[in-house]
Order: sequence, then structure tokens, then C-alpha cells
Amino acid sequence: MLDEVELFRMKKLLRTLKDSRGNGTSMISLIIPPKDQIHRITKMLTDEYGTASNIKSRVNRLSVLGAITSAQNKLKTYKETPPNGLGIFVGTVLNDQNKEKKISVGIEPIKPVNTSLYMCDSKFHVDDLLALFEDEFKYGVVVIDGQTTLFASLQGNVKTILQQIHVDLPKKHGRGGQSSVRFARLRVEKRLAYIKKVSEIISNLYLTNNILNVEGIILAGQSDLKNELSRILDTRIKVIKTVDTNYGAESGLNQAIELCEDVLKDVKLSKEKKILQDFFTEINLDTGKYCFTMKETLHCLELGAVDTLIIWENLPDVKEEESFVDWIAENYKNYGCSLVFVSNKSSEGTQFVEGFGGIGGILRYKVEINFGDDEGYISDDDDSFF
Repeated sequence: MLDEVELFRMKKLLRTLKDSRGNGTSMISLIIPPKDQIHRITKMLTDEYGTASNIKSRVNRLSVLGAITSAQNKLKTYKETPPNGLGIFVGTVLNDQNKEKKISVGIEPIKPVNTSLYMCDSKFHVDDLLALFEDEFKYGVVVIDGQTTLFASLQGNVKTILQQIHVDLPKKHGRGGQSSVRFARLRVEKRLAYIKKVSEIISNLYLTNNILNVEGIILAGQSDLKNELSRILDTRIKVIKTVDTNYGAESGLNQAIELCEDVLKDVKLSKEKKILQDFFTEINLDTGKYCFTMKETLHCLELGAVDTLIIWENLPDVKEEESFVDWIAENYKNYGCSLVFVSNKSSEGTQFVEGFGGIGGILRYKVEINFGDDEGYISDDDDSFF
């Protein structure tokens, strides 16, 4: 099983391939499912080579034939189809300076791929392999109170608001007499109608072809409305946890995710938030066992003081020759630390990226960092990590 760093590197490679562009139709995407045979694909490429030989344009013909030959050569490095299938991406792409660069990549998917694909285009088709990175478990989250109900999904580090409705429920009537009885009855009727409407929306959103399309539903909110709701839900809806929140709408959604970390322990967003909360705690307590910015972090890495290195997955490159993120993914173990990639999908992640530059660490021991004299310290312009 690939660890988090290896998964990150593969995902980044696929994203790079996805963004690549070329001239003509000389970029080949070949995806082979697990049960397909290498010899069948080899024959198919031979047939495609024969077909491409008839392309009228000499330049385009030679480009396509060259790409097919590259695909054949890459395929020869595999004796049989890997357990999860195989993706081969070859061709000539244009870099940022509009110069041509040959690409020849073979990728073994992280999960079995069901797609069979052969495509000659001016771009690579990698979406079927990228889709495998979506976390297996997807959850529904419903936050209900007397004013709004928010319906959302949480998968991996991505939370998506699916729908939100608003309501104006009458407040309790303090006066006596027949009018109060009538008012109370109307209030109960509107409340029940509201809960019933929410229940129907839940069924529409989280059931597909009469089957639950999420792992389960989290019901959250400020009042006992969520408890009444759980009692009238479609029996096919699986409620995995009910939690009280201090807020409604999106703030309630964020709090519900925090309160359900035991249930969502396999969801990357919860893990990210926990790591970043630990990082912020060190800063708030002023323990000295933290670092941030490229300069401080590289200095602490050189000292061997970093216990957990935290990096934003989209950290901008500081050098054109090589991505720092790629370099650290290759070398972090040399510094005796663990490496955690985070997104900016949570409030903590956004704060880490915008306030701390997207790079930092939790240290093993307190380190006095003083850059009053730059001598002996590593700067952002240093080439030492290449």
C-alpha cells in the first residue's frame, strides 16, 4: 500500500499530465484494465500503427507514428498487466517556453481501474486515474435548526454544500385563550411540514436508484429538530451520528465535522485539521517548538529538530529547476521527520496557507531562531536543496 507521500507524488504527476498540451494528435493515452492482456494491446498498437501510416500530413503522420512506437516500447517493459491495471502516457508536449519535450510514463493505478482507453489527442486523458484518488467513503451532513437546513457531502478533504433551505417557523405564543391553542396547533403543523420537507430532500439527495449513495448521514443542529427528523427518515437512510452544534448553516457544518472526528477518522480533512490544530497550539502557547516560512523550516530541518513537517500540497515552487515539494517528498526521511501534506479546504488550512506561507513544522525541542545575522542560515534563494 502506498503511503501518503507516494500517493501525493503520483497524484501530482497525473495532474501535470492532465495540464500538458501538444501540437496535433501525437499525445497517446492508454489505460488497460487488470484483466486485459498485454499481447492484445500490443496487437492493437500494431494495427493502429498501420492505420496511422495512411495519415496524409507528413508532419502529423511522423508525430503519431513516433508516439505509437514510444507506447509500444513502454508496453514492452511490462510482462503482464499489473493487478490494478496500467496507464501509459506518451508523446511530445510543449513546455512553458513553447519548446517540445518527449514524455513516456507508465503508471500503475492505486486501485483497480475499470476503464479501457486508447486515445490520440493534443492532451492526455487521465481523469479515470485521478478519480481513483477520491476517498472511498463519502458522508452526508445535514445541519438543521429553526431557520435553515444545510445539506452537504464530505469526501476526502472536500466538503460540498448540496442545497440549503430557509424557513420562518412561528415562535411560541405566550398568551392564553383559544387563540393560543390555535396558534400552537399552527406552529406544530408548520414544524412538522418543515421536518417532512427536509426528510424528502434527504431522500432525494442521498438515495440513488433506491440505494444510499453515501456511507451514512450525520445529523447536526442546535435544537431537537434533528431528533424529530431522525424518527421520520426513510428507513434506507443510515444515520451514523447525531450531534448538537452551537451554530447553523455553514458554521454548523464545520463544527459538526469537528465533533464527528471519531466517525470520520478515515477522512483526510479531519486528519489535516488535527495536525494543524497541534501546530497552532504550539504557536499559541509560545513553546518555541514550531517553525514556519521556508527559511525557518529549512534551518530546523538541517538541525534535525523537525518532528512533523507540514506542507501545503500546492506550495509554489521557489526554483524553476526543481519543485521544492518534489525534492522534500524524496528527501524528508533524511531529516528524521514525518511529512504531512495539507490542503486549504478547511479554515485551519486556509489560515496555514495565508498566514504562515503553507510550510511549517512541529519541532522535537525548542529552537531559538534569530536571523539578525544571516551568516550560516539557509535563505529562500539557497540552492542547497537541489
